[in-house]
Amino acid sequence: MRTTIRKMGNSQGVLIPKALLAQTGIEQAADISVENGAIVLRKPRQNGRQGWADASKEIALLGDDALAWPDFANESDEEWQW
Repeated sequence: MRTTIRKMGNSQGVLIPKALLAQTGIEQAADISVENGAIVLRKPRQNGRQGWADASKEIALLGDDALAWPDFANESDEEWQW
């Protein structure tokens, strides 16, 4: 399938047929890269921080959220006003 590269503001782009997007599972966003001289679109990977908020709440509920290095203070910490 051939498509036309179009001017879009200060950039250029292509329209991707809905059927092609449906085959890949790409919906709202895509990872884009150049591989061997080709522009490649991929379904985004899972967000690397997805689930962190829930995990931190669970850790706090378990009481396992103590400082990892409580004995290592910074110089002049006493001067800070909170």
